[in-house]
Amino acid sequence: MSRFEIGAGDPMDLALPVLLALVAIGFLGGIGITALGPGGVLVTIGLFALTPLSPAAVAGTAIVTHIATGLLGSAAYTRSGQLREPLTRRTALILGATAVVGTPVGVWINASISGRLFGVLLGVFVAVVAVLVVHREWATRHGTEPTHPRHPAVLLVALGLGVAVASGMFGVGGPMLSVPLLLAIGLPLLPALGAAQAQSIVIAVAGSVGYLAQGQVDWALAFLVGVPEAIGVVVGWKIARSLPTRQLTYTLVAVLLLLAPYLAFKG
Repeated sequence: MSRFEIGAGDPMDLALPVLLALVAIGFLGGIGITALGPGGVLVTIGLFALTPLSPAAVAGTAIVTHIATGLLGSAAYTRSGQLREPLTRRTALILGATAVVGTPVGVWINASISGRLFGVLLGVFVAVVAVLVVHREWATRHGTEPTHPRHPAVLLVALGLGVAVASGMFGVGGPMLSVPLLLAIGLPLLPALGAAQAQSIVIAVAGSVGYLAQGQVDWALAFLVGVPEAIGVVVGWKIARSLPTRQLTYTLVAVLLLLAPYLAFKG
């Protein structure tokens, strides 16, 4: 057994396989963030399933790791040109502005629900994400690559608020929801990924402030999961630009659908 500190000075024994599993989850989550959009939810799932943290501590610890991943992802998509495009920057700015308002609402909702309800809602959330990913995959495989349209600001505000509230509630960065939704309204994949990464920085910062104010961030676990997650973000960006991701996408969908009922019952 490997001894690991969890919480405010409370010691707890975590078996080495659990520690290794959390590291692997962080790495795979990082890959999913930049390669597919979804990915950050894996960190929330891992913390909820493998540790005794409260729902608020699960979300707070997960969301603080997304500051680094959002910065890395945004830098990657700036380097590859997507976040230099005026329409992508406009989309990112609107989504980011809505996150300032929506994320604290999600943090407040998290603090208002029980652990059991959190598990049920997380299970439903994971299943919805899996369905959105399948829809996104189908749309990108059976249609031509769209040009980047200029969407009405009100549409982007509504989309951004919904994503931010859910992200603040579950401690996810945002791309897992915003990428499929942006694709559904006509954005090409890479600009959608870039705009979602930029929004995720604001979500992560606003959510971290909210959960830190409640004392609900476990820094030891955030470091354990966050470092491999940041490495995975870089790996995922390379995958998104150079390799087919279809197999990886459907593997992720299968995992999410298998985990959804487990999370609901664990709650």
